[in-house]
Amino acid sequence: MQKAPEIENYYGFEKTVSGECLLQAGVNQAKRLGASFADGEVFEISPIDGEAGGFFEIGADCGSFKARAIILATGAVRFAPSIKDLESYEGRGVSYCSTCDAFFYRSKSVAVLGSGKYAQNEAKTLARVAGGVAVLTNGKKPEAAFPDGFKIIDKKITALKGSERLEGVVFADGDELELSGLFVAEGVAGSAELAKKIGAYVDGDGIAVDGSMQTSVKGLFAAGDCTGGMRQIVKAAYEGALAGTQAVKYVNENYGR
Repeated sequence: MQKAPEIENYYGFEKTVSGECLLQAGVNQAKRLGASFADGEVFEISPIDGEAGGFFEIGADCGSFKARAIILATGAVRFAPSIKDLESYEGRGVSYCSTCDAFFYRSKSVAVLGSGKYAQNEAKTLARVAGGVAVLTNGKKPEAAFPDGFKIIDKKITALKGSERLEGVVFADGDELELSGLFVAEGVAGSAELAKKIGAYVDGDGIAVDGSMQTSVKGLFAAGDCTGGMRQIVKAAYEGALAGTQAVKYVNENYGR
């Protein structure tokens, strides 16, 4: 919404309004009503077990947060790396979730495709299990500080190679890197990626929700473009209102006021 220069079809505005203006007005309204904002990139959501059960922990570059309920509403990711055969190897060596699939690559050589903090977090997760982790920036300069021990390769990737499963990547200069797994972590972690990490069901590129906007994980809700369907602000506003009221109801019914 912030990138839209003119919005003409949102109810209540006689004249066009910019997405940035509409967004800032919403932020100011929420602050006036008591909401607090933490400006940071979220890269991990995980349930807390044991005596502190019933909470989620949100890991971000601006700190760690705990919550009884979460609403994912970061929109839909509209960018995918343009690499030959990437999609054909999905589930056969190409993954989008280190938390989900790292176990399958125990003691094997893997790589993370990305250059930012999301890629940094994925690389750290994989390093606990894999035999070796390389970071492939695909021609970009690293945007995050990767710890020592990670091999950083900034060459452009032109294709993937392998027969039944992924066996490596081919760079623009003709060099090749042998791999058992490639974890895609370009840009930031979108709602679908975060949902997958915690075990919520994702249908295509949309997070599956029920009539109360709750995902397959209790206490985890989703709203807006990330749930699929019509990508319009009015739809996102409705789903946000429903998810908000249902999240409050969920917390009250399960943990008291």
